[in-house]
Amino acid sequence: MSAAAHRDLIETFYAAFARRDAATMGACYHEQARFRDPVFALEGAHITAMWTMLCARGADLRIEYRGISADEHAGASDWQAWYTFSTTGRAVHNVVHARFVFRDGRIAEHVDTFDFWRWSRQALGAPGLLLGWTPILRRKVQARAAGNLRKFLAGTSA
Repeated sequence: MSAAAHRDLIETFYAAFARRDAATMGACYHEQARFRDPVFALEGAHITAMWTMLCARGADLRIEYRGISADEHAGASDWQAWYTFSTTGRAVHNVVHARFVFRDGRIAEHVDTFDFWRWSRQALGAPGLLLGWTPILRRKVQARAAGNLRKFLAGTSA
């Protein structure tokens, strides 16, 4: 596909995210897609499940995106999210850089990068400030997020 078509795909993805439309977001992914960020590492249908969970739980979620670029093979974007972290009730402003690889006109690989320590200070307060830079806290957050996704999937399939 063309660079313009891939830019449009990224635009569609983030416009859907801003509307909390996880179904449209999921349709942007190749069936064998992979997603990774500092918290999640997912493949296939689990990616759509993650976005569905995050959109459903993000009552005050606000998304802004800019800087979309793409060519015939890859793309990138910068985006920001403002929301209340449900575990602690703390306000979070996350600043994210996304990279994409495309296959068959859809997203085959999606990597979001953000400053985990910055995020953990906002989301977790003192524990994030003191331990957010450590692999120990990152693994704990990753395990909790994976557990939350499993519970969400069990609840939606029941």
